[in-house]
Formats: sequence, structure tokens, C-alpha cells
Amino acid sequence: MSSLTAWCRAHLAGLAIANLVANIVIVMTGGAVRLTASGLGCPTWPKCTDDNLVYHDDLGLHGAIEFGNRMLTYVLVAIAVACVIAAWQRPGVVRRLALAVLLGIPLQGVVGGITVLTDLNPWIVAIHLLLSMGMVGLCVWLVDEVTGPVRPAATASSRALAWSVLAVGAVVLWLGTVVTGSGPHAGDEKAPRNGLDPAVASHVHGVAVWALVLLTLTLTVVAARRNERTLAFFASVLLAIELGQGVLGYVQYYTDLPGLLVGLHMLGAALVAAGLARVVLTTRARA
Repeated sequence: MSSLTAWCRAHLAGLAIANLVANIVIVMTGGAVRLTASGLGCPTWPKCTDDNLVYHDDLGLHGAIEFGNRMLTYVLVAIAVACVIAAWQRPGVVRRLALAVLLGIPLQGVVGGITVLTDLNPWIVAIHLLLSMGMVGLCVWLVDEVTGPVRPAATASSRALAWSVLAVGAVVLWLGTVVTGSGPHAGDEKAPRNGLDPAVASHVHGVAVWALVLLTLTLTVVAARRNERTLAFFASVLLAIELGQGVLGYVQYYTDLPGLLVGLHMLGAALVAAGLARVVLTTRARA
């Protein structure tokens, strides 16, 4: 066995997990940019300003926060490149997933640049966040391919329930971006809002959340009764995350959206995305 092959086998699992963690962290730092009104701290893209590629002191704290978030992209790239190198000895889905995560990073960078060039248009910002949720899901898939437990395939009805959970969960995540686009945390004082009533958007989002909770509870019970233990476990973990998100959502709504709670809610959204992917993947057989 070559030293490169040995290194790949030794580090692939850790790098796949690092990919997942890094993509969740970038969601959090992106949230910090918005919550500190630093979204236009670097007012253009790909440069920080028309005359400077990088941050300079005249841009102040907002510029430092926005430019710092941009620089974290290079950390993601470094981890993703290392993961591709480690996965190269595993032809097939593992290699393709590692490449997809790597290629998704510059795509996200371009969409992030478009959000700046459109002065933080809330619909473009929503696409930026939802792509991040998709990246988290890809990373979970890669982790499952590398480290997932041995399990039989779930029954057809359990698979259908799991995919229903994923579909409703995707709607919930999208509606969450609609609520954010109507609310006060625009990322900059002059950034546009989507024009929707925040209270109405929040109530519609809440109804969708409860639908997701009920579906996930149903999946947990059904999987447990059918002795699909791994699926029942991950569905119960997702259910716990959803309930925590729901409580946090209500608290932040009735306390006028304090930045810290909104930031925690964004972390919860990333964990929901990871949980949705984990549940659907668990319905597949692994030898």
C-alpha cells in the first residue's frame, strides 16, 4: 500500500466530517454578517471596494466582519481540496460527492457576490442561504458514504414518509428565508425588504413547521414499530432539533428578534438541513 493510499484511508472520514462542520460554520458567520448589519461592509465584489481587493481601515468594523467572512471561504476550499485528494482513491459516489462539495464553494461565492452587487436583495440572499443548506446536505451524504453504519433498506412506506419529511422540511427552510426577508435583519440599514407582512409570513412559516413536526413524529413512531432502529433514532434526533427550533422561533418572535437568538435559529436551520438529509439517507441499505 502506498503512503498516499494509507493517508487517504486514515483521513477521509475526518475530512468528510470537517467538510460538514465547516459548511455549518460558514452559515453561522454569514448570519453574523447580517445580524451586525455588515452585509455591505465590502460594498462590491469580487473586490472589497472599487479600488481595493482587500479590507482597509477606512471600512471600519463592518468591513472587517464582511471581509473576514469572505476569507473563511478559503478555509472551506482548503478542507474541500484535502477531502477530494483523500477521496480520489475511492472511485464512484464518494469521489463525486467530494468534488461536488468543492465545486459548490465557488458557486456559493458567485451567488454571494451577486447578493452584494444587488444591495442584498432579499430573494437573492434567500438563494444564497438555501444553497448553503444544500451544501450541508451534500456533506452529510458524503459522511454517510464514508462512515455510515451497516443497515438494511427501510420499507417502501417508511421511505415515502422520509421523503415527505424532506419535502416539507425544504418548504420550511424556504419559508424561513421569506420571514427573514420581511424582517428587520437585512444585513444593512439601506438594504431592501421583500415587502411582505412579517407577522403573516411568520404565521405561515409556523404552520409549515408544525406540519413538519407531525410528519417527523409519525416517521419516528412508524420506524420504531417496524423495528427500523437506525431510522427511528435519526428521525427522533431530527424531531428534537425541530422542537428546539420551534421553541426558539416563538421566543425570538415574542422578544422582537434579538440578534443572538436569530443567530442560534440559523444554526438550528443548518442542523435541520443536516437532519433531513440524514433521515432520507438512512432509508437506504448499507452493506
